[in-house]
Amino acid sequence: MTTWVSADTIRAQFSQCMSEMYQTEVPLYGDLLQLVNDVNQQSLQQHPTLKVQLEQTGELPRLSQERHGAIRLGKPEELVNMRRVFAVMGMYPVGYYDLVPAGVPVHSTAFRAIDADALNRSPFRIFTSLLRLELIDNVELRQLAEDVLAKRQIFTEQALALTAKFEQQGGLDANDAEQFIQEVLETFRWHTAAPVSKDLYQALHDQHRLIADVVAFKGPHINHLTPRTLDIDAVQTGMAERGIPPKAVVEGPPRRNCPILLRQTSFKALQEKVTFTDHQGSHTARFGEIEQRGVALTQKGRALYDQLLTNARESLGATPNEGNAERYMQILQETFQAFPDSYLELAQQDLAYFYYFAKGNTVKQGKRLWTQQDLLDLVTTGQVQIEPIVYEDFLPVSAAGIFQSNLGEDGKAHYAVMSNQGIFEQCLGSKVCDEMQLYTETQQQSIDTCLQQLNNHSFAGA
Repeated sequence: MTTWVSADTIRAQFSQCMSEMYQTEVPLYGDLLQLVNDVNQQSLQQHPTLKVQLEQTGELPRLSQERHGAIRLGKPEELVNMRRVFAVMGMYPVGYYDLVPAGVPVHSTAFRAIDADALNRSPFRIFTSLLRLELIDNVELRQLAEDVLAKRQIFTEQALALTAKFEQQGGLDANDAEQFIQEVLETFRWHTAAPVSKDLYQALHDQHRLIADVVAFKGPHINHLTPRTLDIDAVQTGMAERGIPPKAVVEGPPRRNCPILLRQTSFKALQEKVTFTDHQGSHTARFGEIEQRGVALTQKGRALYDQLLTNARESLGATPNEGNAERYMQILQETFQAFPDSYLELAQQDLAYFYYFAKGNTVKQGKRLWTQQDLLDLVTTGQVQIEPIVYEDFLPVSAAGIFQSNLGEDGKAHYAVMSNQGIFEQCLGSKVCDEMQLYTETQQQSIDTCLQQLNNHSFAGA
């Protein structure tokens, strides 16, 4: 009987190979990994309760291997095949992100594992964007871009053949899995030779730098890999101290006692040499990013977060940049005082998602069963412990902020046409998963297990 390699194993091995490849291509990324590791070790030593929390939720072993990447695709066919390839790794499209209102002509999803245990085994994610060619207002240039994309194939023949083999037989053996990883890596590799002239590249670049990044190259080179830190402010300071130029502000919410959602920063994009069909030139796209992940917010929590972030940006009256970074962070800190900053308050107000753990010291209550309505009281009295469900996804405003900081302040454009989820899912060939439903299900599974343990303990010996 043939033994299939698990999707989690393929994903973990691919993630490691991707990291090794990117360190070779962008040596500064290796420096970033060392900085993040140093900060994480220091954070765990200084905050023992944080270490206990990560052990309780199963996140501690995955911390050193945690990373996400980002790619940009040019046509629906590429998106469909990328979905098929990622399915071999147990990664599925989660969430829809519209970056068009922020002046970036793409809409996106995140391919990732969707089961909590699978995420702890390998939390690798790829933020995958699809270019909106119809937003190029120059009809002739748009046609030239379509012609270039029509000619390219971003996957090797063997990568697609092994993907089809997986689909037909339901898995890959060890030899096929190893070959699959190496073949798919070719899709994400940086190519110094571009299949367009320098003039066409410049015309695309003048429309939007990101359009040039997608259309003018042989494939969707990985444009960043992102390790997870436990203290992004320490990393932001550490980058400057180690000669790594950081972006002006940390994207996302301000520093808090109880981190929420996602905070991100990056070092600025590299200028890299490119050989066009007729001239030498350069291109700026690939950069290093770092993230700090907090608790996932409910719909109610996200609504409050979005409103406070909007308020802060309106108070600033400009796009956050190097000139106003200090003022923006001060405004952000003040504005977010309206957001509760203890896990108990977040749970009581239904603002965030949590794991629930029975502590084994529950006071018996006769024959009455504990119910879900009792849980918060039991948390308050210390008989049930809560730990945050980590946010596994992304933030459109933060993603746009990272894009813009690396594309240059002049990279922002205004588009009359908005993206929409229906168009994206038609291009993808499937629906995207609802991330809120995934968090709700994870929390409910935890609640059900906790209540079962509580009630079994309560009646033990009764």
